[in-house]
Amino acid sequence: MTWQAWATAAIILIAMALFASEKVRVDVVALITLALLVALGVVSPEQALSGFSNEATVTVAAMFALAIGIERSGALDPIINLLSRIRKPWLLSLGMMLAIAPLGAFIKNTALVATFLPLALKVCQRTNTSPSRVLMPMAFAAQMGGVCTLIGTSSNLLVDSLAQKQGLPPFGIFEFTHLGVLLAAAGIVYLMVIGRWLLPKHLDNEPAGPMEVGKYVTELKVMHDSPLVGQTIAEARLGDQGVYPLELLRGERHMWSPRTQQLASGDVLLVRGEWDKLEEFRKKQELEINPEYTHDDGTDKAKVLVEAMIAPASMAEDRTLRDLDLLEAFDATVLGIHRRGHLLRDQIRDVAFRTGDVLMMLLPADAVKRLRGDDRFVILNQRDDARRPRYKAFLAIGIMAAVVVVSALHWLPIPIAAICGVAAMALTRCFGRKDVYEGMDWKIIILLGAILPLGIAIEQTGLANVVVHGALDVVGNHGPLAALAMVYVLTALLTELMGHNPSVVLMVGIAVSVAHAVHADPRPFVVAVAFAAATSFATPIGYPTNTMVYYAGGYRFLDFTKVGVPLIALFCALSMFLIPRIWPF
Repeated sequence: MTWQAWATAAIILIAMALFASEKVRVDVVALITLALLVALGVVSPEQALSGFSNEATVTVAAMFALAIGIERSGALDPIINLLSRIRKPWLLSLGMMLAIAPLGAFIKNTALVATFLPLALKVCQRTNTSPSRVLMPMAFAAQMGGVCTLIGTSSNLLVDSLAQKQGLPPFGIFEFTHLGVLLAAAGIVYLMVIGRWLLPKHLDNEPAGPMEVGKYVTELKVMHDSPLVGQTIAEARLGDQGVYPLELLRGERHMWSPRTQQLASGDVLLVRGEWDKLEEFRKKQELEINPEYTHDDGTDKAKVLVEAMIAPASMAEDRTLRDLDLLEAFDATVLGIHRRGHLLRDQIRDVAFRTGDVLMMLLPADAVKRLRGDDRFVILNQRDDARRPRYKAFLAIGIMAAVVVVSALHWLPIPIAAICGVAAMALTRCFGRKDVYEGMDWKIIILLGAILPLGIAIEQTGLANVVVHGALDVVGNHGPLAALAMVYVLTALLTELMGHNPSVVLMVGIAVSVAHAVHADPRPFVVAVAFAAATSFATPIGYPTNTMVYYAGGYRFLDFTKVGVPLIALFCALSMFLIPRIWPF
């Protein structure tokens, strides 16, 4: 291998390690990869910037905007209202999957899960069922639906773009549908018949619902008339009331072992507990939420408690409370923070938020709708009555349908049709003026634009041929089907490690080279990459929808492995049988 090939291989390993560690945001990892490739001269500056003008990047951005229009217009409300009437948990799981899978073929799957998540939690609370029995099937169904059309997920569009650069004809918008529908049907049957017994049962007898997310950390200020003044924390026996002191703040002093300290007026207690117990304790002992985080606007506006989860890959990650500007944007008071699996000991203002953190907020009722429109958060409470004009829902659905039809009939290229659809939704006000810019998943756009040149580097340096020959030596001379299985399994493994879009960039060129090496048509091999990358079930970090339900459902990491690995094996086996019949070698 040339030194450029070795350098590219080293950059790929660095990127894989960073993606898998989750210590650095995915878009930053992609930018680091791009910078290294340019700095070492592996790709030219023109090639480095080519990813940002790629059709896949433009189309994904446009499809995100169309999905925002569908969500903001209330087009999903009739389905949500129908599902909200379900009383049986197993029927809710089935209903969710049957609703989300078809929608996922046209709407961004993370937006779907964020929309249906509060509904699932509400029904689970009403039926006294653990959310862990419902949320994972819902997330998996969103992925199954996304792979059914070319526009259903960003990785499908990326596969199509990269395949065309390899000289293959473009895929049709419904070319994946036959295989996708069969796999989705098999996946739903598996989850209802087998998967339901593999889902965790340890939460079945616990109260479920949005108000039982976990133990919150908050700061309570001791007022001058509080019964706690003059008592020590040990004497107050806070633990008997379900309140656990973590720290005592007295002015600028932090007392880490406060049990023997006498409490004085003005002291601030950093405490942890279930929110209802914290609130009961606060009222009984005449304490106040630390005024540093509260705001009284002097009005009698009705206010509501809202639990908001930090969404995967949102701009709220690694930010602190002062960075989020919630008070100015929503007149929201952050009362407490919950981080699953961690005991927070920092003051609320110093906590750097992570995906899955849940904020307990008090805000005016009329601000809830605006908070729901902020893609940094997933609201875990039941949906508010938005009272949106019904005609906008029909407009949004009609525009989306027109984009699909025009693209399917090849009247316009998919990127142009999608951009025209965005313009139509903006003109008909299916979304607000700022909705597209605030709701766009810019991390995915940056990731796509910055990671695409890595595929160019793999081809130019000859690294693809080295990998292909090594892989074929492992597979041996067992024909194209064995090579196809190798491509599928390798893509699935890379997806669990580094996400679906980077794995596609690595694997499409390799898949085409493998096909040529075994004297087969490259198309079935590229299809295998698309399906293996878009159906990531084995870990909570392989796909954003998994990450969302991982925190909300109280799952353990191995719960995904236990349910997801057999499902991946089922999809792989069915794909090996069906792909050669739909796309012959």
